[in-house]
Amino acid sequence: MSTLIAVYFLILVGGIVRSTGSGMGCPDWPKCFGGWIPPTSIEQLPENYKEVYAANRERKNQKFARYLNFVGLNEIASRINEDKTILLEADFNLAKTWVEYVNRLVGVAIGGFIIVLFWSSRKFRKTTPKLFFYSLITLITVIIQGWFGSIVVSTNLTTWTITVHMLVALLIVGFLVYLFYLSGKSIEAKTPEVSAGIKALLFGSSLFLLIQILLGTEVREGIDVVASTLTDRNQWIERLGLGFLVHRSFSLVVLAINVLFVIKLRKTSYDKASSRNLIILILGTMLTGAAMGYLGVLPALQPLHLLLATVTFGVQLFMIFNVMIGNTDSKELAW
Repeated sequence: MSTLIAVYFLILVGGIVRSTGSGMGCPDWPKCFGGWIPPTSIEQLPENYKEVYAANRERKNQKFARYLNFVGLNEIASRINEDKTILLEADFNLAKTWVEYVNRLVGVAIGGFIIVLFWSSRKFRKTTPKLFFYSLITLITVIIQGWFGSIVVSTNLTTWTITVHMLVALLIVGFLVYLFYLSGKSIEAKTPEVSAGIKALLFGSSLFLLIQILLGTEVREGIDVVASTLTDRNQWIERLGLGFLVHRSFSLVVLAINVLFVIKLRKTSYDKASSRNLIILILGTMLTGAAMGYLGVLPALQPLHLLLATVTFGVQLFMIFNVMIGNTDSKELAW
């Protein structure tokens, strides 16, 4: 559970990095301006630091493009090689550099949590092999996520790379939620049987939420594009067009199907707190989204909106595992 909470904290910190525009605070990876401790003033950097780090990123991008060509993604590889705007270096900004550096420190700490989780799972290889297997898969996914984070930086926060980075983060959340379910720590009694209709509503509500998150990534990509040419945040939403309207309207669909699910579920003996918390999280996500729409995409609300959406995703996943799979193979395990 502590590892899952830590990952959610990293998602929050990542949201802060995005909302403050600090993603390129460190132009290289894993170091920051060539050192394990970032500079505190521009005087500590060479005069041609922009050219130096742009050249380093170009070499990394060319290598990544070769990987993409190898797996058949030739069009994406060509865009990376031909788009020279991704090599533009931002001016050194002390605050943004340290915001990004703290984000990386948190990421390293999360990596440590995942390693400890995997190490602890070794004793379950024979008794509960799923715990060991999914701990291993989680560790591998985190390593891939760390590597892809370097691609996000080298391609100068290209919108599609940020989206992929976010989706992999959700995948990690999914693995950790499943491990939490398997551990049985949160289960005190067998899950009550629920009807096929309730299970269908749960699956549908989870699918709709995932679609809404994907729509949200499209809106975020649109905001990135608008923000690059328009500094007035109050005009960002009106420039987003149909994508934002669909995302906003679809939130009502997500709320409606979840309310219907909760109404049906509360007629059973299932834990009432879980269903209540689910609705609170969805309402919180909607309210922060609406506030951003009316208040000029406030930077403070962006990471909170993202965090609430991902926590809601995790809660629904746990309910899927708990209700649809059941807990007959879950055990109380000493981690």
